[in-house]
Amino acid sequence: MSTLEQVKPAPVRTAPGGIRGWWENSRMFLTEVRNETRRVTWPSKREVYATTLVVIVTSTFFGLYLWGLDLAFDRLVNWVFRQFGA
Repeated sequence: MSTLEQVKPAPVRTAPGGIRGWWENSRMFLTEVRNETRRVTWPSKREVYATTLVVIVTSTFFGLYLWGLDLAFDRLVNWVFRQFGA
């Protein structure tokens, strides 16, 4: 069974209008939220640790890389201004 076959949209239900309709719509929404939350596949502690580590390492790498580029461009621009006067 493909993923698209497993996920089927909920049937559209309408409640009466007015204050009672608002209450029924809110109740229906919260019931559907609870049902969807039960279907969620939560990651394991190990998966969360691994992905968090990847994010921290990647952010550190790119932060240092961009800092290095900024430093290099700063020195290049200052050199150009010193050579050609500004």
